[in-house]
Amino acid sequence: MTSDPAEAERAEAGPQPRYLPVAEHGLIGDLHSVALVGTNGTIDWYCCPSFDSPSVFGALLDADRGGSFQLATASPARTRQFYVPDTNVLLTRFYTGDAVGEVQDFMPVGPATETADHRLVRRVLCVRGTMTFRARVSPRFDYGRRTHTVDERDGGVLFGSTDLSLSLTATVPLRCDGRDVQAEFTLVEGDSAVFALDRVRGGAELRGCSGTQAEELFDATVTYWRRWLSASRYRGRWREMVHRSALTLKLLTYAPTGAIVAAPTTSLPEQPGGERNWDYRFVWIRDAAFCVYALLRLGFTSEAAAFMNFLAQHIPPAGDHPSGPLQIMYGIDGRTDLAEEELPHLEGYEGASPVRIGNGAAEQLQLDIYGELIDSVYLYDKWAEPISSDAWEGLCGLVDWVCDHWDQPDEGIWETRGGRKKFLYSRLMCWVAVERAIRMANRRGLPADRARWERTRDDIYRRIMQRGWSTRRRAFVQHEDDDVLDAAVLMMPLAKIIAPTDPKWLATLDALGEELVSDSLVYRYDPAASPDGLNGEEGTFSICSFWYVEALTRAGRLDDARMAFEKMLTYANHLGLYAEQIGVAGDQQGNFPQAFTHLALISAAVNLDRALG
Repeated sequence: MTSDPAEAERAEAGPQPRYLPVAEHGLIGDLHSVALVGTNGTIDWYCCPSFDSPSVFGALLDADRGGSFQLATASPARTRQFYVPDTNVLLTRFYTGDAVGEVQDFMPVGPATETADHRLVRRVLCVRGTMTFRARVSPRFDYGRRTHTVDERDGGVLFGSTDLSLSLTATVPLRCDGRDVQAEFTLVEGDSAVFALDRVRGGAELRGCSGTQAEELFDATVTYWRRWLSASRYRGRWREMVHRSALTLKLLTYAPTGAIVAAPTTSLPEQPGGERNWDYRFVWIRDAAFCVYALLRLGFTSEAAAFMNFLAQHIPPAGDHPSGPLQIMYGIDGRTDLAEEELPHLEGYEGASPVRIGNGAAEQLQLDIYGELIDSVYLYDKWAEPISSDAWEGLCGLVDWVCDHWDQPDEGIWETRGGRKKFLYSRLMCWVAVERAIRMANRRGLPADRARWERTRDDIYRRIMQRGWSTRRRAFVQHEDDDVLDAAVLMMPLAKIIAPTDPKWLATLDALGEELVSDSLVYRYDPAASPDGLNGEEGTFSICSFWYVEALTRAGRLDDARMAFEKMLTYANHLGLYAEQIGVAGDQQGNFPQAFTHLALISAAVNLDRALG
């Protein structure tokens, strides 16, 4: 016999998987942080009060020690999960033999985001029949490293820990076992119940959330997201998927600074049980710059402006040091210290260890970030509003640095840990950095060292064409002095360094298709042919699959492009969300959802739509 009520409940319900597949989750958020909600009704990832804060619910990384907020029917049920259309309000519906119930999950967005108040609302409804629900709230503060107290109050409880306190209120009775809080309640058709989890600041008063308040907050949150999405200019063939991607990118935005995180999770493995587990809750210059491009294409200029402000306020060029004037990534508040740490007390998702927080790649040299950043500034200056004179001076400093350093080896776009090389993609983006700056200077008559910039631009171009091309492989290759293929070169026609119908490019496209493409899914490179300093293999890289669609589109292979694109859409999860990679069984792998993937989907859709007419 077990004395643990939770274990007794699990035994009564029969064997349950310890970890849901990554794809069996939806995402809600308040532009400060997010929560992942499983199709079983469990919140198993939530960091408070911001994306990069320690987790409160982290069962996604350790089913026993991580903590969760379970809310589901007491009897077995089929479930279906979906978003309220055109919003980030998530519904999980439960079907039993004679009843239907649903949980509405959302984090209110609006004025509260400006005051850093945080609230997670779970509204339970019985749609038909009679249904009994069970809830269990098991916070585990600081990735499960800190203990907490439970203080029972009128209408709720206060979870207290060293650096964070949360209040839980409910419209149904709660019972406490000293560490966790449980509830069991029965609703008949038309009834509802509300749970609200709030960050407590200052005093320890419980806020409470009545049924009426929850309904008002639900309506206001739906209105907020629909009003935001109404600014989209996209009217193409794949509106639902494009708009879901836009809504996802917005959820990955940190409102106080305009920062855009690469993903809201850490250490979800790129290989089942493997060691390729990284913390992505930071601002990659590369990812955020691509996000700006995607959002500008849809007409969301205010988000682009917010990121430009983040750059101006939080990332002034820091002078010359080993990794260059810019780091490849920053904290959401602009901080530069992102020291990598392992959490050995957590087993990792399905046993994939180590679990890491922080990211040591912040110290790497990745020359490509200068091109991606300057290209986003160029597009913002062209499509939104002209950049300031101070911004131009800072940009000139970056271009001058690129002119001095473009020819050195680096770790490259994929952040390899197998030693620096002279990657073609890094050269390509250095060319973009200088070329786009020249365009800006010429279009607006801005002061610039044009002679030097033009000479450097031309030198980089010739270097790519001469040493980045392999006559043996009949393709542009990953890095100089080798014949390894790399899907990153798919950016060549997108960046406009080569015509999309150039014979050398068409030969490269064919070579990539033969070696790195698997039924429209694209591997970024072959780790066996190009060791990256890590053990194991990985899945296909979804951003590369969408780059492949764009390359086919620009090459005029529209039937192939449309087939590849629409096949990729079928690999999304039930809500239209993607992780970083897709495994051999078609499963989502890596951190989830991944901004890189969604921004590439937007770009591919826009360009393919335009080509199809």
